[in-house]
Amino acid sequence: MTTVANQPRVPARLVLLSLAALWACFFLVATLRGAVVGYELVWPIISRRLTICILSMLLMAAVWPLLQLLDRKSAGMRLVVVLVGALPLSLALTLINDAIFSDIVTTQAYGNGEEAAAVAAGKVRISRDEAGNILVDLPKSVMPDGSASEAAPSDDPSGNASATTDTQTSDSAITIHTNKVFGESYAHWAAFADITFGRYFLVLAWAALYFALVKAEEARAAEWREGEYRRAAAAAELRSLRYQVNPHFLFNTLNSLSALVMIGRQDDAEKMIQNLSTFYRRTLSDDPTNDLALIDEIEMQKLYFEIEAVRFPNRLVTTIDVDDAVLGAMVPGMILQPIVENSVKYAVAATQRPVTIAIHARRDGDMLEIAVSDDGPGCPDNSGGFGIGLGNVRDRLRARYGEAATIESGKRPEGGFATTLRLPLERGFA
Repeated sequence: MTTVANQPRVPARLVLLSLAALWACFFLVATLRGAVVGYELVWPIISRRLTICILSMLLMAAVWPLLQLLDRKSAGMRLVVVLVGALPLSLALTLINDAIFSDIVTTQAYGNGEEAAAVAAGKVRISRDEAGNILVDLPKSVMPDGSASEAAPSDDPSGNASATTDTQTSDSAITIHTNKVFGESYAHWAAFADITFGRYFLVLAWAALYFALVKAEEARAAEWREGEYRRAAAAAELRSLRYQVNPHFLFNTLNSLSALVMIGRQDDAEKMIQNLSTFYRRTLSDDPTNDLALIDEIEMQKLYFEIEAVRFPNRLVTTIDVDDAVLGAMVPGMILQPIVENSVKYAVAATQRPVTIAIHARRDGDMLEIAVSDDGPGCPDNSGGFGIGLGNVRDRLRARYGEAATIESGKRPEGGFATTLRLPLERGFA
């Protein structure tokens, strides 16, 4: 049974990046909105807004482990929990906003741009007396008649209270009696609710983004598992096809060994048994799905030729020509074995004259080309061209390389039969 610990998780780095992107967008939109509606881009306001964004991002990051608990829940469960859980989080974000801006007294939503900028820039000095009343020092403004007058007082610290409170004025200062402002400040709580409402949908937006990332991770994990299953199936097919080579080869060799014993060639039979033992020790020591260097594959075929030379001492002639540039190229193990066996079966064993089996390997661009040919009577018509051996090679190339590798075989114009493999050039060592 698959446990939750084994389920895909959204990386912490991606979660933090999503939060950073969310609050960066909020900061930019809020700042541009302020510029559009007439607020001056003063550092005291911008710095406070930046602080709010950073603290809010950290708070939401702290809540992320709780959100992870919903990763494996149903969509309905996620929706209900997020809709309910987003409310206290949005209240906390609003409290952060209030705390950061608590020392700035402005009009409703910071009033007009000039007043907000004046407060933030320090042109309006704010303090409290011993009774807790707010003291506001206002800059003088010149009336149209040339007389000096006091600027209209700003709103209370919440940014919501009206300035129609009882005030005591002196030359350039007013006193706002807090007992009247904060008695039943409906505007303050309306603004608080408005900010909370905005933060609530901001939290919902990030939760939706997070669960979209969860779905993306699950899809990526499912794709990875599918790839693993395909690779496992391909490996199983390669293993099965490779194991088909050994019994086929062993059957032919045992028939040859039996013939040697029956005609009294015990020494040749003993030599064949020793070569056969060496051959199988090499072929069975490695994983049948692994590739090996072309030079090792050629050595295996030389050993096979030695085994068959005991049976056909005067008829089997071999030629091997491999470019030094491709000796280290990687090929599927025993890929040449069925092809060479076919040449022995249909060329050497089918005639009484000497037959030459040639192996050539060279580089052709980014491809490795290997050709096995003989000058025997050729493949009989009833073999179907692709016999069991060649069909095995074709299937192994398809399982290993897909459409990137090809195999071609047929009778040669000058007589005999040839098979050519073309596969991607992959190097295992220099």
